[in-house]
Amino acid sequence: MKKLKRLLIASLACSVALGFSAPTYAAYQLSSEVKTATPALTEATQIGVLTYENSKMKSAPDKDAILVMSFGTTYKDTREKTINATVKDIEKSHPGVKVVTAFTSHIIIDRIKKKENIAYPTPEEALTKLKSEGYTRVALVSLDIIPGVEYSYKRGVFNNFKDSFKRMTIGTPLMYWQGQEEQADDVAEFINAISPQFNNLDKDHAVLLMAHGTPQPANAYYSVIQAKLSDMGYKNVFVYTVEGWPNLETVMPKLKKNGIKKVTLIPIMMVAGDHATNDMAGNEDDSHKKILEKAGFKVDAYLHGLGENKAIRNLYVSHANDAWKALQK
Repeated sequence: MKKLKRLLIASLACSVALGFSAPTYAAYQLSSEVKTATPALTEATQIGVLTYENSKMKSAPDKDAILVMSFGTTYKDTREKTINATVKDIEKSHPGVKVVTAFTSHIIIDRIKKKENIAYPTPEEALTKLKSEGYTRVALVSLDIIPGVEYSYKRGVFNNFKDSFKRMTIGTPLMYWQGQEEQADDVAEFINAISPQFNNLDKDHAVLLMAHGTPQPANAYYSVIQAKLSDMGYKNVFVYTVEGWPNLETVMPKLKKNGIKKVTLIPIMMVAGDHATNDMAGNEDDSHKKILEKAGFKVDAYLHGLGENKAIRNLYVSHANDAWKALQK
């Protein structure tokens, strides 16, 4: 399978000779002519599923765990249907393995603790506890959509804690590979998973997929999604973002040009939280729904997070499995 390419071992054995405790493995393979990989080159080739093996803990017994990391949400109902449902699916795929959920948003953690008396750890807290409990090998799983700011934080957690364990891996977010270099096409798989929501649209009916947006260059993934949608024959399905490009104002002229009269708003976020409930479908004058209605469109909203979609959860489980397989190598 093409996905197995993610686990290719980079030709970084020479890093041991340079004094590193152990190489980090990734999906990219350096040329055999590379005899001396500098730290900068080593870092540059760290893509895909990453694996770090700590030679100083080589004799430690194997005790494995999975850490699932999400931004989190204070919306209890959607959290249960999305994040918690995905974690449960990952648990079912790995019976008998300890699976821990951690949130990256300290604000959300504090609010859930105050309102529900549930204490979600940060990734750092979760790993510290796993270490104290004697776990030596941990697979990190990301519930991010694209490799934006949030995923960079999770990779930072990986880099900060990898020396504390015998072996550590980190998987990729929902969309990472784009079919390049014989890799999987995560974007096409994502579109196939959500396409039942916009198959067979009437010619005057459009779907707007609302993403979050990121200040990182990874924001370009939204353009890739749009291009893939077009290649797959979806002419009246458009992607826009709350905090990035393209935005709603970018998309509206396309609706007019295509003779669209009805619009369905769908969030492409893990949860249907504040952005979906208020920014997208709220009753305030500046909500996307109200802006479109004022422009003459008939508008309805689909208030369900991606995590409610079983096909999407299956993709997350597949990515978690990739991280787990790398942990077992």
